[in-house]
Amino acid sequence: MGLVERLAAIPYSGAISDILDEMGFTEQVLPPEIQALEPRQTIAGRVVTATGERSLGRSRDDYFLPFLRLLGSIQPGDVIVSQPNDSTTAHFGELSCETAKLRGGRGVVLNGGMRDVDYAIKLGFPVFARYRTPLDIVGRWRLTDYNVPIVIGQTSIQPGDYVVGDRDGVVVIPQGVAEDVITRAEELIQTENLVRKAILEGVHPVEAYERYGRF
Repeated sequence: MGLVERLAAIPYSGAISDILDEMGFTEQVLPPEIQALEPRQTIAGRVVTATGERSLGRSRDDYFLPFLRLLGSIQPGDVIVSQPNDSTTAHFGELSCETAKLRGGRGVVLNGGMRDVDYAIKLGFPVFARYRTPLDIVGRWRLTDYNVPIVIGQTSIQPGDYVVGDRDGVVVIPQGVAEDVITRAEELIQTENLVRKAILEGVHPVEAYERYGRF
């Protein structure tokens, strides 16, 4: 099983965040305003970064062609993570989701806006976004680059990092420690299951903590 599949099988982002904290990576959680369109959705995959800027008065092609090249670059297991540097327009929509899903993409994380929300939910394509709006990018915003380093909130993100999201929020895992983090998370979940079993059997929480080193 590959790293993306193993990451997707981990049931919650809290375990990943805790392990990253223990390893000294303390700024890996994206701003809490970035939430799933549909609360039951989860996301896990390899990061393709994107970035853009407010841009007025250009031709229609200037807005669409860079974005379409980004969509065409998606490989199976990828998740687009976008820092649009904009808080007014929708940076992803129905056809973008359809295209990304067809190419094997596993979702999108936007520090920006989403539209066609009902269609995206029906499609079952995971989208985490800061806000929702019907406002189109044409005449307002353009993609300037992708697969380059970006920063969202306090989190530095590199192409090829890994990302996981659920109802609690979104966590970015640096590529160089991803396998170690995922292995530790798998072990942590097993340990927490033992703690949970002990608590349900009436073990005092202090004793459970001392026995397993976790709570």
